[in-house]
Amino acid sequence: MPIAVGSKAPDFTLKTKTADGLKDVRLSDNFGKRPTVILFFPLAFTGVCTAELCDITIGLSDYTGLGAEVYGISVDSPFAQEAWSAANKIAVTLLSDLNKETAKAYGVLFPMLAGVGDTSARAAFVVGKDGVVKYAEQTATPKDLPNFAAVKAALAK
Repeated sequence: MPIAVGSKAPDFTLKTKTADGLKDVRLSDNFGKRPTVILFFPLAFTGVCTAELCDITIGLSDYTGLGAEVYGISVDSPFAQEAWSAANKIAVTLLSDLNKETAKAYGVLFPMLAGVGDTSARAAFVVGKDGVVKYAEQTATPKDLPNFAAVKAALAK
């Protein structure tokens, strides 16, 4: 069960792969500056995840226009995420939760996806500038997408 709206968002420092190498991204660096949309997804190179992140990329200006930073988080390595991002022209900052600690902290660890192991569930969070969760959703199944209209509405408040 995902952490509740009104909770202090668990801070994290996760790796992303850039042209300059691995870089740390810390959620709390956005506190006081901008809201953050966090999209947990199970695995790179899978159909629903690819469709979700490609759709978000196409509509990224909807989120940045509301002043938000958008992060996609999965249990994949930053190197796999980089290859997937390049192959699919994904413009969302992808963060590696390889040790699954962030998915656990947010209450969205999905056990034994397709019998291959634990991954993050498909989930969406909006964290306000104040570091408090304004929206939280874990989808019923990994094949279902979050309610992006509700995510945008939470950002607009």
